[in-house]
Amino acid sequence: MASPKPKRVCVTVDPGICGFPCVIKARKAGARKVLLEISGSDCEQIQRLAERLATLSLKEIFAPLSRNPVYVSAEKSGCHLSCAIPVAVIKAAEVALELALPQEVHIKFEAC
Repeated sequence: MASPKPKRVCVTVDPGICGFPCVIKARKAGARKVLLEISGSDCEQIQRLAERLATLSLKEIFAPLSRNPVYVSAEKSGCHLSCAIPVAVIKAAEVALELALPQEVHIKFEAC
């Protein structure tokens, strides 16, 4: 009997005013590891982030912000503090590992 195909998640991120969308692909590789591919962005910082992040372990996904490899790599890559891509990477990894359901996230500005 063939083993089930690893869970693969594709996320398209429109980060807002910068105008540099990207695609994040996360694929389950074993019980506690995710393979990552970040592509399609013309943003130099996101391109550097993509070079730094190829895999995440379950432990790394839940590491505190100051030690989380996604956020540490984002800082080293020069990503803007409010860049939406790092959180999208973590969300994609969680869904690939079947730790979360695939649900869109929105930040909506309204008059107040």
